[in-house]
Amino acid sequence: MDKKIERSFNKEAFLSKSDDEMIICRCEEVTKGEIRKAIHEGMLTIDELKKYLRTGMGLCQGRTCTKLIKNIMAEELNKPPNKLKNLTPRAPLRPIQMQIYANDDLNNFG
Repeated sequence: MDKKIERSFNKEAFLSKSDDEMIICRCEEVTKGEIRKAIHEGMLTIDELKKYLRTGMGLCQGRTCTKLIKNIMAEELNKPPNKLKNLTPRAPLRPIQMQIYANDDLNNFG
């Protein structure tokens, strides 16, 4: 069974920082400020941030931004990065054109 997430984060008022406009997730164009603000709004895991801001859902599937996001989250939550749960891996999905389905020969399926 998964450990419950400690949700008693001491939510101080969100204060902007000079580097908040820095792009952290290039694929989804998410800034450091957006990540910090989401944490202050209650997104306390990397998976929650992913669902809320789409970080790690672009073409790189989080390979370039996950470590940065984890470090930002650790700093905001005053926890060491190794104490934060990693992003839940998912297989990347590729869109398939409907034409491919339409051209399938149904007789080949048994």
